[in-house]
Amino acid sequence: MFERLQKPFLTVETGEAYQPIRVAYDLLQPEKLNAIISTLKLMEPKQGGGWSLFWRDECDDVHFESLESYKKNPENPLRIATIIIKENTLYLNLPSFKRACLLVPLLHKLISPEVLKIKKADFINKVFGLNERLPHGFSELFDEDELEKIVNQRIHDYEDVQHRCENATSADEAFKILSEYTDTESHKRLPYAERYVFQGIEDMDPDVAYLGFYIFLRGRELVAIRRWFGETGYTLADAAEETIEQVFGGMHIDIIE
Repeated sequence: MFERLQKPFLTVETGEAYQPIRVAYDLLQPEKLNAIISTLKLMEPKQGGGWSLFWRDECDDVHFESLESYKKNPENPLRIATIIIKENTLYLNLPSFKRACLLVPLLHKLISPEVLKIKKADFINKVFGLNERLPHGFSELFDEDELEKIVNQRIHDYEDVQHRCENATSADEAFKILSEYTDTESHKRLPYAERYVFQGIEDMDPDVAYLGFYIFLRGRELVAIRRWFGETGYTLADAAEETIEQVFGGMHIDIIE
């Protein structure tokens, strides 16, 4: 255990933890998508299909501290994500939570939700050792049935608590039910892979719509990193408190430091 604590975890070129994440979109208007993509300079077609996304042009106004300190080479721009399309679903594949939190709102601004509607994000709740075997592609990482089971259980638990709160005999009883639920959830062991479902955000400002997504991922990233370095008692509640304090305490923070 001690030897492991002395070892760094695997990071991407710009310094953030390597935690694969795949964001899925419903492709509603393929012809319009192709027309829009042809105008975007950050995207280039990949050999064999799909696109690569590079940190340039349309990304220039997005604050990304670790990328800004990264030694840029205009001749060889940094690739931050890839895109593939399968059966009317577009998949945005990224190597870190930070890149997802920055790129997803940007794509919302560049491509209308009437053309491309965000649906869900599947991700890994751990960091990897430098010499650890890495999964071969996203198909090895994610089990659809298991991810849906986790989401359905989360919804069921929430609806059960909501029902109990609505039928509580007093506000104090409802608060106690809610407090017990949040405490239990925050101390649960996180699953290896998990899913975040986007709902009702099409008409919202992207910076507001994706704040919940950021807080959700940020908490899980913090738990993974702190536990890697031996803080086994560090929980989602600790991470949420730390994240919310940063977000609302001073809005000039870098996303997922």
